Amino acid sequence: MKTGRDVIIAALLGAEEFGFATSPLVVSGCIMMRVCHLDTCPVGVATQNPELRKRFTGKPEFVQTFFEYIATEVREWLARLGYQSLDEIIGRAELLDTKAAVHHWKASGLDLAPILEVPNISENAPRRNTTVQDHGLEKALDNTLIELSKAALENKEPVRIQLQIQNRNRTVGTMLGSEITKRWGGAGLPDDTIDISFHGSAGQSLGAFIPRGLTIRLYGDTNDYLGKGISGGRLIVRPDEKASFESDENVIAGNVIGYGATSGEIFVRGIVGERFCVRNSGATAIVEGVGDHGCEYMTGGTVVVLGITGRNFAAGMSGGIAFVLDLNPDRVNTEMVDILPVSRDHSEKLQSLLSKFYAETGSKIAHSLLENFDDSVKRFSLVMPRDYARVLTVIDRAEREGRVAEEMIMEALNG
Repeated sequence: MKTGRDVIIAALLGAEEFGFATSPLVVSGCIMMRVCHLDTCPVGVATQNPELRKRFTGKPEFVQTFFEYIATEVREWLARLGYQSLDEIIGRAELLDTKAAVHHWKASGLDLAPILEVPNISENAPRRNTTVQDHGLEKALDNTLIELSKAALENKEPVRIQLQIQNRNRTVGTMLGSEITKRWGGAGLPDDTIDISFHGSAGQSLGAFIPRGLTIRLYGDTNDYLGKGISGGRLIVRPDEKASFESDENVIAGNVIGYGATSGEIFVRGIVGERFCVRNSGATAIVEGVGDHGCEYMTGGTVVVLGITGRNFAAGMSGGIAFVLDLNPDRVNTEMVDILPVSRDHSEKLQSLLSKFYAETGSKIAHSLLENFDDSVKRFSLVMPRDYARVLTVIDRAEREGRVAEEMIMEALNG
């Protein structure tokens, strides 16, 4: 949207919220060069280059003035229509003159009737949202967890909890994590202060956004979005103690695990679904197999895959590293990454991660790899983003030479 007239038309069609997308960006100084991904923005909007950022001339007042103009024009159009507020015109499509749109050549072959249809309701019936959605939060399992975790929340005392869980229990741990952050800030609590063990099948988004100090262990299986946005917490998923199947041959968790994670650990003894660790920027995640599009758009963190990978692995991966066992190179998107052997330094890190994974999950495959690690490490491939490798090299050189790393990084990236 660009004008107050756009807002009025959207409201008449039923809109109650309005997005202005690029308009405020242009007001701030963007000239739409469409080179944001190249770090060469000539007006200093989308860049980390300090020299280019000096060219940015935008001010908050520019955006404020823009929206004041929008609001003024909205008031003018409302006055023309004979109304005083946007709420009064929401959904009143009968006030639109649609002839020009319906008969326009671009609308040829389109049936606009469903969009322009006016519902057959009484004059006083509301055409906008007038009720508040009940999310049922009072029934959430987290209320119990918060009550049982009082000693940790108030005094940092260690708490151990064991409960059953069902797949109707969604986003378990998120409300408790919020309480930790409210009371103790971004640093959270010491690792494993609150240690919760669940048995059963968890619903979507188990452990989403949980901070440091909260550990959730699941004996069973879970749905999509495990550890979404995790920010320091720990998640350990393994089959139920009574399960007889081989974990590295069976799916135990759903899709989009670790999406947008920033820090923390996700250990899963079993195979997971598609888009594992998409946009991960700092968490450590270990699994025994992944579906398609693993590590897509990943910008940081460490991933270890102890089994199969689907197609298009590492697409758009610009940061972080991934260790993959018996990797099939044909399934890797090498546009931004290289497939390398595991170096000595990386070997030590991988061995440490495998040891921790085995201790937490009892993984048979991790145990077998650790028994003769010197031979096992040869089966691993290191997936490393090219630019990320360059940055790491520059940082290492800056430390050796006693120079400012940021300056040397910009020199390297911008020639």
